[in-house]
Amino acid sequence: MTAPAGRQRTAGAFLGVLILILTACTNGNDNNDNNDGNEKPRPSTSASAWEPVWSDDFDAPAGSRLSAEDWIYSVGTGYRGGAPRWGTNEVETMTDAVANVRHDGAGHLAIIPLRTGPGAGRWTSGRVETRRTDFAAPPGGAVRIEASLRMPDVSGAEAAGYWSAFWALGAPARPVAATNWPSIGEWDVMENVNGRDSVWHTLHCGVPVGGPCGEPTGISSGELPCPGCRTSFHTYAIEFDRGVTPEELRWYVDDRNTFTVRADRLDPAIWAAANHHGFFVILNVAIGGAFPAPFGGGPTPATKPGVPMLVDRVAVLTRRG
Repeated sequence: MTAPAGRQRTAGAFLGVLILILTACTNGNDNNDNNDGNEKPRPSTSASAWEPVWSDDFDAPAGSRLSAEDWIYSVGTGYRGGAPRWGTNEVETMTDAVANVRHDGAGHLAIIPLRTGPGAGRWTSGRVETRRTDFAAPPGGAVRIEASLRMPDVSGAEAAGYWSAFWALGAPARPVAATNWPSIGEWDVMENVNGRDSVWHTLHCGVPVGGPCGEPTGISSGELPCPGCRTSFHTYAIEFDRGVTPEELRWYVDDRNTFTVRADRLDPAIWAAANHHGFFVILNVAIGGAFPAPFGGGPTPATKPGVPMLVDRVAVLTRRG
């Protein structure tokens, strides 16, 4: 998740500084490398050049669970041994219940935040991760991670506290409950908060506070307009390309290059530690926390429960050098 990603953060992290840093992100991030200067956006490489590595189309009976061969349910309020409340002050408890995570029978994965109790209540939701952690760009080649999804279709006061995300963490995070974040890299492909018609893309790396990536905000696109992203499906993707000099991370919405970060903006060792290894993919809907806070916060008694993020497909592809 963005700077204040809904991701695991090192224990005891920086929640005090998150709000201040995120507020700057509201109007865009001075650290970004967006495609608005003399650089020409790179189109995604022709589909014929990509080789499928793994995918899930979520074609399964309504109410069924995800494949245990492909997916892991992350449950509770943080990784065991990791930062509490997922390191970002989220308020939900993640579960593996079909009430929160299930196939909808129409070819989609539904991740559904639910509330129990009066007022703002207690919240549950879902967070799932690919079992595989080896999604990587081959030397001289590239990896592409993409998903077709629809953000939760909720807005205004009813959306307060919603935080949906599609992202990837560096493989070295899994054995140590992400206590080595952010040095091992995090790619936030799609993040959306509080029902805004917008999207954020972010690279996290370096050290938990400050450092070369300006953590905990990270190197961010800032808020980008995304009209229709709550009401229809769109494809969000990231490509890590080791076949260009300097190497590039490129983000896409419907194959339009919306953000780029190049290796020459970081020390080579920092860049390599963040990107030169496998990744695993994560899908989740958080409630509350550091990222929604600058945009009105939440949840509140007006927040509407039960509005899902729907995922039509997730795929990983590679291209050889």
